[in-house]
Amino acid sequence: MTLKPVYIHDFNCVTPLGADLDRNWESLLAGQIGLTSQKIGFLPEVFASKIEASALANYAWPSGTRLEKMMYEAVAPIRARHQPTTRTAFIVATTKGNISDLRNAATDQALLTQLADRLAKAMDISTTPIIVSHACVSGVLAVAVAKRLIQMGSYDDAIVLAGDEVGEFVVSGFQAFQAMSPFPCKPFDKNRAGVSLGEATACVYISATAGSFEIVGESSINDANHISGPSRTGEGLYQSVRGALLEAGLTAADIDYISAHGTATAYNDEMEAIAFNRLALSNVPVNSLKGVYGHTLGASGLLETVIGLKCMIEGLLIPTAGFEEMGVSQPLHLLKQLQQKNISYFLKTASGFGGSNAALIIKKV
Repeated sequence: MTLKPVYIHDFNCVTPLGADLDRNWESLLAGQIGLTSQKIGFLPEVFASKIEASALANYAWPSGTRLEKMMYEAVAPIRARHQPTTRTAFIVATTKGNISDLRNAATDQALLTQLADRLAKAMDISTTPIIVSHACVSGVLAVAVAKRLIQMGSYDDAIVLAGDEVGEFVVSGFQAFQAMSPFPCKPFDKNRAGVSLGEATACVYISATAGSFEIVGESSINDANHISGPSRTGEGLYQSVRGALLEAGLTAADIDYISAHGTATAYNDEMEAIAFNRLALSNVPVNSLKGVYGHTLGASGLLETVIGLKCMIEGLLIPTAGFEEMGVSQPLHLLKQLQQKNISYFLKTASGFGGSNAALIIKKV
């Protein structure tokens, strides 16, 4: 059975580098990063990427929580350009949602269903929200879910919105793993020392109407290795990318650019290098945006997809901030400088706790 093609039409993001995609792009071209030394609640200072309250003034939602205001800022312009109908899916991707509200005993407000319902109401979206909360692959997986639901005929189009914020709960958890870097993280670098956390929101609008970016392949595989450690052979990521290539009818030679997960932890970076080499992707230009934005958890996959789409439009590849010297055992074509390149096919990958992996291939039409 031939499935109908599905396209990404519109996209936006809100990060510490800017309250929309254009301002983020300008900052990326200027070589800016969002990671700075931050005091997070009662915890000692850490390097993290946090959004200033003053950046959330374009689309005010006075009653929203901080995370809801961040997400509203990303979705509002998309919503204004694409009127939702009773056939529009609203998909929300996040790992922790309003978990910061637990400190105020606001347990109901911390529920992901409450977050999604409040956003849907604010956006005047009538369909029941769909929540994708699958660790750090949530953003990529949400796009795949939207594509499949449209292809199945369940919906005509979809608004996919992802967001996570940095708070004491998240930072203390990564500190318990001894996974936090004492300096801005350095993905794939020999001298890396762990992750830096960040916060962001991102949004895409998807439908079966022909557009500029077709989602030609997607796949997600769990490696069932460990609750917090990836397969040492990169099996889950290997199978995810392989599945996406098969659906797209492509080979590794067709891929022009990879936006890797690239958390700057030893296990993740090594796993990705092994998987990409098994897939014959070692010569494809690859970067990680974690050295710019930090690890934005459930938002990372969608944020990095949005930036990747902008790279396709502009024909420019963004360097991997913090990377200086190869720190993995397998060769990779890590981007160290801004590079011009015509990008026809873009591969986005993500991996996360619980053995989750996901891959997305987008074609510039």
